[in-house]
Amino acid sequence: MVFHVKKKCPLACSLACLLASCLLSACSTAYHTRVSDTPDSRRLKGWQRPYEVNGERYEPLLSHEGFVQEGLASWYGADFHGKRTSNGETYDMYALTAAHKTLPLGVYVKARNKRNGKEVIVRINDRGPFVKERIIDLSYAAARQLGIADTGTAPVRIEALGYRGDNGSGSMAYRPPASYDTGSYGVQVAAFTDSNNARRMADLLKRRYGVSNIQEAEVKGRLFFRVRVGRYESLKKAEEARGGFERSGYPGSFVVALD
Repeated sequence: MVFHVKKKCPLACSLACLLASCLLSACSTAYHTRVSDTPDSRRLKGWQRPYEVNGERYEPLLSHEGFVQEGLASWYGADFHGKRTSNGETYDMYALTAAHKTLPLGVYVKARNKRNGKEVIVRINDRGPFVKERIIDLSYAAARQLGIADTGTAPVRIEALGYRGDNGSGSMAYRPPASYDTGSYGVQVAAFTDSNNARRMADLLKRRYGVSNIQEAEVKGRLFFRVRVGRYESLKKAEEARGGFERSGYPGSFVVALD
């Protein structure tokens, strides 16, 4: 499949929603994208498949282990706040997340600003940046913590840490998963501006499916109440559940990663 999109963006150029909503965040030029659709790639999850941007091919990594990279970091903010990211989440410029061209989605990465020594740990949930020499697009919150919100870019060293979990002693640790399909996922089925409507739906879904919650998010000055249901241990199970919700009268449902 091929997408042709022309949009304006700030300092960063991320492949926001290439796999989730088929939109590309481009920098005032047309970006031509293609996701590999071959017998070999069809066995992979959408975000694992090779893809092309303006003729350049990218091969997402199936493992993060041993990954270290140096180059320029940039950031993206308000223009993308509230839009879908490549793993189906909604981009939150105030969360510590980032975009990378090839690292597995969901992996945590430590980025160190080589100019001032500041560090930040972010979770990869998007694809990009597609600008020469830039290796990672940080959220606004991560850029502030790293000290590059004003300068726009900075040389960084990034190191993939793994997936976050409790090490048994009450402190956080990073580890590879037993399978890169495993994780914690839910399905967002609706979003309301009225909290009462969100609460009624969440209560109904909780009675039916056992797990449901509401996440609040401000988008362009408006407060939304997002209703999410379920907790699934793999992307495959979450995708199967999403299809079931769509068939049950919840069109537009999509999978979200749960922390």
